[in-house]
Amino acid sequence: MKLEPLSDRVVLKQLEAEETTKSGIVLPGAEKEKPQQAEVIAVGPGGVVDGKEVKMQVKKGDNVIYSKYAGTEVKLEDTTYIIVKQNDILAIIK
Repeated sequence: MKLEPLSDRVVLKQLEAEETTKSGIVLPGAEKEKPQQAEVIAVGPGGVVDGKEVKMQVKKGDNVIYSKYAGTEVKLEDTTYIIVKQNDILAIIK
């Protein structure tokens, strides 16, 4: 199966959480915070949303930072994806 986002939606695959702090402390599973970084897996076509033209600014393969509580989690074939609106993406990591 394949996810194809509609309108201004973007499918993200969350990057793995850090298991150690910068100072070298190993974090147990409960202490790990979900990262807000993800890889773009698929991008919708854009179009008109709420009467305004939306041009997609991200592309497949980009690494991005997104809003902490944004999107909808979807599990597909043992992989968890997050579907967000483009305006929930804060930055592209270059």
